[in-house]
Amino acid sequence: MNWINEAVMYNIYPLGFAGAPRENDFKLEYRLDKIYDWIDNFKKLGVNTIVFNPVFESTRHGYDTIDYYKIDSRLGDNDSFKEICNTLHKNGIRVILDGVFNHVGRDFFAFKDVQQNREGSKYCSWFTNLNFGGNNHYNDGFCYEGWAGHIDLVKLNLDNTQVEDHLIGAAKFWIEEFGIDGLRLDAADCINLEFFKKLRNTCLAMKHDFWLYGEIIGGDYNRWANENALHSVTNYECYKGIYSSHNDHNYFEIAHSLNRQFGDGGIYGNIYTFNFVDNHDVNRVASMLKEKAHLNNVYTILYTMPGVPCVYYGSEWALEGMRTKFSDYELRPCLDINNIPNPNYKLYNHICKLGAVRKALPALKYGNYRNINIKNEQLVYLREFEGQKVFVALNLSASDYNIDINTGTSGVLTDALTGERFDTDGYVYVHLEPCSSRILVLNDGSFELSFENGEEDIIPVENNINEIEDTENLEPIPVELGKYRHFKGNEYEVIGVAKDSETLEELVVYRALYGDNELWVRKKSDFEAVIERDGKQLRRFEKIQ
Repeated sequence: MNWINEAVMYNIYPLGFAGAPRENDFKLEYRLDKIYDWIDNFKKLGVNTIVFNPVFESTRHGYDTIDYYKIDSRLGDNDSFKEICNTLHKNGIRVILDGVFNHVGRDFFAFKDVQQNREGSKYCSWFTNLNFGGNNHYNDGFCYEGWAGHIDLVKLNLDNTQVEDHLIGAAKFWIEEFGIDGLRLDAADCINLEFFKKLRNTCLAMKHDFWLYGEIIGGDYNRWANENALHSVTNYECYKGIYSSHNDHNYFEIAHSLNRQFGDGGIYGNIYTFNFVDNHDVNRVASMLKEKAHLNNVYTILYTMPGVPCVYYGSEWALEGMRTKFSDYELRPCLDINNIPNPNYKLYNHICKLGAVRKALPALKYGNYRNINIKNEQLVYLREFEGQKVFVALNLSASDYNIDINTGTSGVLTDALTGERFDTDGYVYVHLEPCSSRILVLNDGSFELSFENGEEDIIPVENNINEIEDTENLEPIPVELGKYRHFKGNEYEVIGVAKDSETLEELVVYRALYGDNELWVRKKSDFEAVIERDGKQLRRFEKIQ
């Protein structure tokens, strides 16, 4: 299954992405054909697998299936979707569909038959806890079990062989006719394991590298991901740990989860987990983070931790969105590739680079995991595979930090993101700027990675409208004793103003309030200077106390 190790995934909620009406009007519209305009974006990101949330005909949101063998008419038809799959495959992009096999909508043919024929329907045994002695708020004259209490989502009886045959037949259909490469199993924790075993055997018999992963919110992942069931599951533990460790300034949280799952003796060393930081069911990560400056580090962890990374559509530009009490639609917007709202191109550039770095480094795709140095606001971990060592170093602080790394051997650490190099004799201090990360390859210094267009920025940063603000002209302020913050975030204490013995030029003497509290000197005129960064005037040092 090596293609999974090599994968970078992209998750699309088609009905929202394509701007489909919320209620199915059953008018045929080829809205999903807009996917063709996004292929260049997928390539820039290094994406080679698309995960489509429900595409089957449904009444409203896709998870209330009407027909497992037909594309939702709001998106297109089977022929148009077949062409989409063919085009993606020609561009080296695999296709995974969302298998909503736990429940159906009330417009599903078998349920409609029960409504019409009641006890005489041959489909009564298809549904769970069907009871003609009760009623429901639709006044059907019977009651039944809905998924998680949602009566619009009628729970299927997966112990019924006819139901099994219908669903597994659908999987066979999409493999045979469309060449799909995998399935996401919705609400996998509600589905019996025997069904997964039969589904796995059928799919692998048709396509030896077919991949099955389940939506699992909690519990022991080994129950669902093993040689007799699914290949993988959604890693909700690390999803939560990634954003909350930044919000709480506590890297111990995510370091503990990663070590527990994938470290020496880790409980999920046999599972290549499906990793994500947001999706169609949870708030966008850009809305969840207290400090947007942490976005780069969030995605560095996503791309360098064990398992396959997946980006939710639009989040590569830091789109925001929050669930409400009554709706998830804010999480599922219609997007135009040529008109992304308020795009953060710095993040986009970073994610593009991460895709290229991941592709270039086997240790990130196949390697084991080990924590090297854990602090509240800094973290270093090692990915190692067949002699290749890659150290991932992160700093979530608003200040510069020099992190110590025990590399275990001499050599050169090359930052795959910047090309910067650090000599090590087995132990080295590496400088980390505020809210930044490094992916450090240890070898003889020969490692070099060129990005696609040969430039540091894949998209010009000056186009980032989030970074440009109108500001008044600032005037220099004479330096005084006290504490200052450098424009990059690091804090210092001015302890005096000295004079050069030869030139009598005034020099500011100041002490770092981090690391080893080193002493620094700088020309007084430079210390007091007003500089410009990203179209904004800043004082090089701002007095804070």
